[in-house]
Amino acid sequence: MKFALTTAAALAAFAMPAVAQETTVWNLDPSHSQIVFEYNHLGFSTTTGMFSGFEGVINLDEAEPQNSSVEVSFPVRTMLTGWEERFTHFMSDDFFGAAEGDDQMVTFTSTSVELEDEDEAKITGDLTLNGITKQIVLEAELNQRGDHPASGKPTMGFDAETTIKRSEFDLGMFVPATSDEVEINISVEAIKAE
Repeated sequence: MKFALTTAAALAAFAMPAVAQETTVWNLDPSHSQIVFEYNHLGFSTTTGMFSGFEGVINLDEAEPQNSSVEVSFPVRTMLTGWEERFTHFMSDDFFGAAEGDDQMVTFTSTSVELEDEDEAKITGDLTLNGITKQIVLEAELNQRGDHPASGKPTMGFDAETTIKRSEFDLGMFVPATSDEVEINISVEAIKAE
């Protein structure tokens, strides 16, 4: 997911000259960060879900943004599906097996950042979902970096996307009738730590 999805630390540096010799910490804004996932349901519709309100930390190397890193984690039971019966099914043993009170986490930890141009990067990292860890690549793009007009605090925002195969995370029930591929779209804001 996307997930975490959510790890374009290097993108923040694209909007400024790489002259600073320091690592800065940026906290994801849980009120303006979300991961939307979607999949094809039996060929009839595209079904969506979402994770929101999560927190994470970006460690940004201002001089060498490719050396930046990010970590994000959140409980799988914070999933929003728009329909209680779907959520209940997803949390059942058919999928996550995460009963009420279960603290099963979704995590993403970046392992590398590859700059593609001044506002785009490929971010590789380890996604842990349903207790299984796989490497994924996020295609990320910087939206903006500057002082937030409401808070006045240094803020950066970016979008990222990737596609995963749910069967690789032992979540493959109903494949291929319901698509194995799940598209993940991430949009986050991060605020510089004081």
